[in-house]
Amino acid sequence: MDIKNSEISSDKAYQNALKFAKTHYENFPVVSFLVPKTLQKHIAIIYWFARTADDIADEGDFTENERLNKLNGFRARLQNLLMGSYIDFLDVALHSTIIEKKLSPELFFDLLSAFEQDITKKRYADFDETLSYCKRSANPVGRLILELYGVRDKEAFEYSDNICTALQIINFIQDTKIDFEKGRIYIPLDEMEKFRITERYFELNEQNEDFRRLVEFQVERVEKMFIRGKNLLGYLNGRLKFEIGWTIAGGMAIAHKIRENNFSVLSQRPELNKMDFVFLLLKTVMLK
Repeated sequence: MDIKNSEISSDKAYQNALKFAKTHYENFPVVSFLVPKTLQKHIAIIYWFARTADDIADEGDFTENERLNKLNGFRARLQNLLMGSYIDFLDVALHSTIIEKKLSPELFFDLLSAFEQDITKKRYADFDETLSYCKRSANPVGRLILELYGVRDKEAFEYSDNICTALQIINFIQDTKIDFEKGRIYIPLDEMEKFRITERYFELNEQNEDFRRLVEFQVERVEKMFIRGKNLLGYLNGRLKFEIGWTIAGGMAIAHKIRENNFSVLSQRPELNKMDFVFLLLKTVMLK
């Protein structure tokens, strides 16, 4: 690729990544006003990478083999850009972010491994399997954010992992019906058996007391992860502290909405609205 005027073109790539991040729905704003302007472009390009790979695994009308081939191509693209060979200026921008902010390249490969698993693995035997998935699908994002801010403490990483795993799992609970329609169940099979729940309940959209107790069990475990993850705030300051506190509050708010809906996740998907975000931000600031 001809990379003449690469600085100008990579700036445009960062701008496109920022627009991409701001126009995609997530449970929480990807690039909020709490993120310093100097870091917004870096977070946006990381989000572009992760969302693009996730969409390859999950969106569109493709066969499993086609998705795997596309992800393999995306992995090769990552390998090439790390060696300075680019397809377009999004690659230049991502490589620039990795080098400038001294990010760990293996975290990007972990994400690709998780997205690949989403294509081939539809059931999880136990919670250890779920944790293994979250270790690659969610935790790398939190660690990359900490690295962007220059936080590289081992304990801070571990607390971040608790938050990110909790966010991933609360999203699983939130999207129980959507995931089942895509052929996936993330609730561990041994826990379904413990609460006497079979896949037939998902097929019939049936939510009896056993099903609600199963979901409650999932929610309570997530809430404990968020509480442990709050210890990360002691390693942070400034805007990042507010951002992470706001994120934790958002995850806990979704858990609360699931409780309010009596754990009926097959009939109603809980979401946060703009007023929820404002309230949570104010709460986070007041509790500093």
